[in-house]
Amino acid sequence: MEGRCSVDILTDFGFCSASSILKVCSSPGIDVFITTGSDEVFVIGDQDRQIKAILIFPDNVKDLVVNEEKKTLYVACYNGVYCICLSSLPSRAQSSDPSRIPPRVKASHDHLVIREEGTLALLPVQTLLLNLRRENTSWLLTRYKIPEDSKVVRYETLSSFKAPLISDSDHRHKKPVLFCVQPANAPSKSPGLDAVLFKVLFGIDAALAKSPVILCGFPDGRLCFFAHRVPGSRLRVLHSLEQPVVFIGVQSNSLVVIGENGKVLLVTLEPKKTPEDGVKARFSELRLPGPALCACLEKGSLYYSTGSDLLVLDLALVSSNGGSEAEKETLTSQKTTADASRNVNSLNVCRVVALVEHLKNQEGQPQLLALTSKGQLQIIRPPVGVPDGSSSSNTGRGIKDVLSSIGDVCERASALKSSVKSRNQTLTHLNQLLNISFSLKTNANPNMEKPIHCHAFTNWNPLLQEDSLTLKYILNNASPYILEPGWTLNITVSSMCNSAQVESSSTHYSFPFQNLHPGQKMDISLPLDTQGQWSLPCVVTTSLTFNLSSILGEKASTDLSGGHLVNLPLNTLTVDWLHALRTLNPAHIKKNTVPRSYDVTPLDTARTFLKPRAGLKDDAVSRKYSTCVKVSSKLLKETLKASEGTSTNVGVSLLDWLIWGEHGGVKSEDPKILEGLVVHARALNGHLVKMTAKEVLLVNPKKGDSVRMPEAPLEIVEVRVESFSLATLCGMHHAVLGRLQALLQKAPESSSTLNMQSLHVSEALQHAKKILHKLQQCRVSCNFGEGTSTGKMISHLLSAYEELRETSLLII
Repeated sequence: MEGRCSVDILTDFGFCSASSILKVCSSPGIDVFITTGSDEVFVIGDQDRQIKAILIFPDNVKDLVVNEEKKTLYVACYNGVYCICLSSLPSRAQSSDPSRIPPRVKASHDHLVIREEGTLALLPVQTLLLNLRRENTSWLLTRYKIPEDSKVVRYETLSSFKAPLISDSDHRHKKPVLFCVQPANAPSKSPGLDAVLFKVLFGIDAALAKSPVILCGFPDGRLCFFAHRVPGSRLRVLHSLEQPVVFIGVQSNSLVVIGENGKVLLVTLEPKKTPEDGVKARFSELRLPGPALCACLEKGSLYYSTGSDLLVLDLALVSSNGGSEAEKETLTSQKTTADASRNVNSLNVCRVVALVEHLKNQEGQPQLLALTSKGQLQIIRPPVGVPDGSSSSNTGRGIKDVLSSIGDVCERASALKSSVKSRNQTLTHLNQLLNISFSLKTNANPNMEKPIHCHAFTNWNPLLQEDSLTLKYILNNASPYILEPGWTLNITVSSMCNSAQVESSSTHYSFPFQNLHPGQKMDISLPLDTQGQWSLPCVVTTSLTFNLSSILGEKASTDLSGGHLVNLPLNTLTVDWLHALRTLNPAHIKKNTVPRSYDVTPLDTARTFLKPRAGLKDDAVSRKYSTCVKVSSKLLKETLKASEGTSTNVGVSLLDWLIWGEHGGVKSEDPKILEGLVVHARALNGHLVKMTAKEVLLVNPKKGDSVRMPEAPLEIVEVRVESFSLATLCGMHHAVLGRLQALLQKAPESSSTLNMQSLHVSEALQHAKKILHKLQQCRVSCNFGEGTSTGKMISHLLSAYEELRETSLLII
């Protein structure tokens, strides 16, 4: 009907796919072959509109073509090319019953004629089969000879052509296009091009030989060609469309190429202005509404689908002299670009993803065979006379353009709104990151706690039938900011020992935050030691890190010069032997015996100093070790007077401060250790330790006191530590010295000897640390079975003990 487009549905597959490799092929008026990009090819009878058979291949189908002369179907898969004889397919009589399930024909290895991987496009040309595939850095076009004997299952390679690969990653999944063109006077069924235009485009040699010319349209927009019968012919570039090539076609007097974004190349002969002018080709580029998913040529008209509509362009209209003066001016130059949108008419057919010209009907009306994304195979009959720009058509097209523009503006506005929202969120996160960093980095008073700080408690818990020393770590968020996902708390526990074996035993922990709001706390329990595996004193280093990639993305964060992690140090905590004391059974206090913790062989005398045993009567084994530190009562009263709950007895106050004070940011949670002036407790390694603090009047100093005595007698508090384990004694002595050093730092500055005392305590602390290192090294040597003699080890231990006893420290 005039001006109307009719559509008939042949078959409905029932699938929904918009894959770009959907393709429709038809053998000469008999069957239709359809592939959806899977491993199946559907064979459909053109007249009965029924699926005759389903061909099954070992891999997904990339392309298929029909060789009309050989009556064969070529199918390209990833592993090679298969050849199916059309005569072997079921006939229409076998599939006349609509309810009958179509047979499934599986392609075997015998059908594999080209064993090359990666084939993307096929084209049969006379006795040749062209195969185009992609290599690492180039396109490879190979010519194979089709044998006369159909029983030959391996095609012979004749020659190949290479073209450099210059497409970017956006074109990686696009398909190339192959097309064969011959001069109009050549005896062939291939599309014929005007002989003069053919000679101008492809050369006199190809025109004289009437050679088929192979055109290759690549995803990067290049249109290349080579002449089949011309010796020495190579692949050359004819034109660059600057967008992926979707379709190549030929009318009698023009070559038509269409790109994915709607650009059309129309190659024709340029009209002569004077008889003396030579013959030249005119390359005209037309801009059409895109995108172009598929296209075909039929009777001087270019049909193409945008997915939402099927459009038609009358090529004779844009190339004739009947256009406007502006069109004439733009189309008469050697290479022009013109907007041909107003010459495009809509056929109001949507979702077409594959298109091919079909046989004309009985009235001679052209027909198109189309496949939609809904899986429908359709026959489209365009109107006999397409409107050529009437007022109603122009008005409808104008309204459609306005609505399309409104949709585009809304889409861009929505994308812009999303982008602005995303950037605002990123700026909010960055602002909070800067605020937290500033509050932790800048602190006018170093004695003030940071807004995000931590402290810890030690306690003993049973673990696998052994007691385990646990550090209860508490992080307090006193800042006005939320620690959101992206923040991580990092904790590193490392021993203060200089031994190479122990120094490398640092343990790292990471705890990502979910949402820690202002005023909230986070509790973490960390195992420090199990019984007999002591490595105290140790340092617990804490920091906050923020991963910038969580808000900037991986690519943006890696471009930062300082890396993608922001690290903010927090507190550094110290855990010593005093923190590890635990309540002792009252029975052990009355008997004054050391609890049995280890079963040690009497022959191993060296381990006796590290692991003494309970209940042994041998004086050499049950020897008690002791050391003491003397502190001025006056200094203690001035320093501890501001402490809450301070007793009138200076010794009790000192013990209370040593046991219960927060030292190194860590406190002990055992409530039953301290009883008056005496501390009875179990040490880290499981042995008894006794610590006393009593006031005495010191008249004459002993040899080895660190400072000279004043003339008058001095009131002091003597802190004494006793244990049957030399390792326990050294650990406790080191802890007491460390805490007294911190006490001196808080003492009033009126004391004239304060600086000298701080220096002496520091020296004594280093001395005690050396002795502790010696003992730990001996212990490690015993555990690792190193070849150290027993006598030499005993000599080292006794020497360390004598050095410890000779250091009688007096602090005034």
